[in-house]
Amino acid sequence: MGAELLESQTYLPEEQEQLATIASFLDAHHSKTSERPERRYFLAGADEHDQIEVPEALHRVLVQAVAALTAGKAITISPTMPKLTTQQAADLLGVSRPTVVRLIEAGELAGERIGTRRKVLLKDLLDYREARRQRQYQAIADTSVDVSEDEDPAAVNESLKRIRKQLAERRRAADL
Repeated sequence: MGAELLESQTYLPEEQEQLATIASFLDAHHSKTSERPERRYFLAGADEHDQIEVPEALHRVLVQAVAALTAGKAITISPTMPKLTTQQAADLLGVSRPTVVRLIEAGELAGERIGTRRKVLLKDLLDYREARRQRQYQAIADTSVDVSEDEDPAAVNESLKRIRKQLAERRRAADL
């Protein structure tokens, strides 16, 4: 898809006769609710078997667009990134809402303030979650040691203490 498709576009009502035909088809289709228990929508191409099923949400967008254009109105499609509340972000991360607020205030998670509310872009949240996972995996790899059955538990414990101390020193050095 071209980048221009991700920008806001306004469409003016044109080809009223064709729009009226589409609007009539959609009206007739909606009045036949008892025909099928499950509604399905398809986008057809030029060839006989060239079709793809369209999700109901996209079908509703098309119906609204046709209705507006048929009424002589212009329509604007404006793609935007979904914004989440701090509670939705917390639910997705599996943490508390105050934790998400702290992450935003600390600059670890990008967020914006709209009035008294904070919003987080879904993309930023997913990026943060992936970075957090990578840090967790790295921490597991950094603190793992191979242990065999014949090793002394005290020696393994000392080895783990050394590793934790080295990691703490690295973190302190990185914070400076």
